[in-house]
Amino acid sequence: MRIGLFTDSLGDLSFEEALDWAVEHGLEAVEIGTGNFSPAPHCDLETLISQSQARKAFILAIESRGLILSALNCSGNVLDPDPSRRKAAQDVLSNTVLLAGEVGVSTVVTMSGCPGDLGGGTYPNWVTCTWQREYVELLERQWEEVISPFWRASGEAAAKNGVRFAIEMHPGQVAYNTRSLLRLREIAGPPNLGANLDPSHFFFQNMDPLAVIGALGPEAIFHVHAKDTRIYSQEMAINGSLDTRPMDGSGVRSWEYVTLGYGHGAGFWRDFVRSLRLAGYDGVLSIEHEDQMMSAKEGITKSLTFLAPLILRTTAVEGSN
Repeated sequence: MRIGLFTDSLGDLSFEEALDWAVEHGLEAVEIGTGNFSPAPHCDLETLISQSQARKAFILAIESRGLILSALNCSGNVLDPDPSRRKAAQDVLSNTVLLAGEVGVSTVVTMSGCPGDLGGGTYPNWVTCTWQREYVELLERQWEEVISPFWRASGEAAAKNGVRFAIEMHPGQVAYNTRSLLRLREIAGPPNLGANLDPSHFFFQNMDPLAVIGALGPEAIFHVHAKDTRIYSQEMAINGSLDTRPMDGSGVRSWEYVTLGYGHGAGFWRDFVRSLRLAGYDGVLSIEHEDQMMSAKEGITKSLTFLAPLILRTTAVEGSN
């Protein structure tokens, strides 16, 4: 198991500067954003698609430094009800699949998307409640009319290009928990779609990441993000986890994303790594920094320092059995 980095966190550095920083700090892999929700500071997707020499230089820059390209990340709302936004998101997704096939990386990290009302309008509608009949009808129509056709075709495109989708289970998207991810997986085809397992999105949904690992099993975990969440128990007790206050106010919401170890201690993360290994995952743990209270470089460095000995200790214990 290797520790990597989603390099969007180092957006103030050039591509090669970010790679050098990763090597200097002992990281072994990189995940590169290609667009959509990612500002893609280290990838010119259009150039890489159209120019073979650019692709060769891109891969050489990574491999010559002894790094692994663990995934390309194009998370975005590919089912957006606004036609222009939807087309832009889907174009980035399809071009990322093409690029992944060309450069030999098997995993494309993305999100499942969220449609709208289907009767007009340009805003996504994420159904989270079923006590009104209309919500149930809307949700099933979304799956039948929008979600299933798109992801069935996308699964075929992924297979054609020799890649697979690692879906980040994220609130606001149709696949946000284990059940909805497995439903999407059946539509796209199990070999073509699995999980980008990010425990930070499970904590505030009151999901147990270790139980999720067991429920998904080794076949469905394609990639892993290492990101933590701090729960503020008083706010959670009063207002619950569906907190719509802005994310840029630290300490005022029911939960917030934090540097590894600042939300859950070494005991949890040791169990997390061990559960992944027991499930057959021996890939990359890609650090994703979104801590509002800490600079990216400090947060990544502290996350690496925190996580590295837990991986070594887990490997040593299992190797002695």
